[in-house]
Amino acid sequence: MTDQWKNILVSPDLSILETMRIIDKTAMKIALAVDRENRLLGTISDGDIRRALLKGINTDEKVGQIMNTRPTTFQANESRQDMLTAMRLLRISQIPIIDKCGRIVGLEMLDSLTRPAQKDNPVVLMAGGLGSRLRPLTSNCPKPLLRVGGQPVLETILTSFMDHGFNNFYLSVNYKAKMIEDYFGDGSNWGVKINYIHENKKMGTAGALSLLPEKPTLPMIIMNGDILTKINFLQLLDFHSDNHAMATMCVHKYDFQIPYGVVNVNKHRLINIEEKPVNNFFINAGIYVLEPAALEYIPENTFFDMPTLFNKLLDDCRETAVFPLREYWLDIGQINDFEKAQEEYEEIFTNGGELTSIPEKAKNKIVPTGDTLASLTIN
Repeated sequence: MTDQWKNILVSPDLSILETMRIIDKTAMKIALAVDRENRLLGTISDGDIRRALLKGINTDEKVGQIMNTRPTTFQANESRQDMLTAMRLLRISQIPIIDKCGRIVGLEMLDSLTRPAQKDNPVVLMAGGLGSRLRPLTSNCPKPLLRVGGQPVLETILTSFMDHGFNNFYLSVNYKAKMIEDYFGDGSNWGVKINYIHENKKMGTAGALSLLPEKPTLPMIIMNGDILTKINFLQLLDFHSDNHAMATMCVHKYDFQIPYGVVNVNKHRLINIEEKPVNNFFINAGIYVLEPAALEYIPENTFFDMPTLFNKLLDDCRETAVFPLREYWLDIGQINDFEKAQEEYEEIFTNGGELTSIPEKAKNKIVPTGDTLASLTIN
């Protein structure tokens, strides 16, 4: 243990947003709520925050209302092996260490002891689209090779995965495939392995997975090749595993303002008038995690999209989960999205790489683009 745990001590009166920032600045993926004497009051994990977002809790609220007030703890003189056993059995990654008075004296982490530096989970990046809504930019260049911030969008995606330890990539290509293959090659220039899935016809966002040369043995991440995001892919995998899901879909909050006064009635009686109300939805963000068994639901050599796959899993009563993105996310589907990406790239991807909330200018400007932005209702 090091003294880095001192950086994640927070007051229960701190806002959820500020706690998010503290979690994101450290590699510990947790914050510890304490009183003035450093006695442990509760823990706040990334998962706790995302569950709060799904419930619609405002990030300005105090973090004390979402913390786990009964966390598993150990004392410093207890067996380290017992701690590791407890973490494995309880499927937790951190255990606060306290003294006999309940004061925090350390934090034991599973990651540093058992997680390998490299992640062998396959990553499939969908890079075969025509990009017709971005013409004339895509007339002579595939959309994933359009440059934002001085480099292709797909390279930014690739390096984001690499920063989290991923090294095994598949690029699903079709339109101007040779340009993409010539640029990325076998991945050796980036120190990773890249293979290609060749779509000879439109296969949809899931159909191309039927062309994988071999069935994976680990959960795989699938992502559209035209998305800029600061998502933590390790947290996504952990969330998927913690929820024992067959498939996990990343979702993004979308606010839609009705430009008129909405009249609510009961039979002939006027109940009230809401002036330009804002409706909130979770939309499909085009990033997924699938267990290997989920591939069995995908027909071979047939157009098949991800929403259809998730519906088939639901029909078969398989466990599906949603991972709410609180990080920056932008689907570059149209010219105005491309221009916005150019404006925001430096601030988000080259200014220290930290972003725990979306810049004001980036809010509420999402343009629906196909099945990527299919609406999702959370009950």
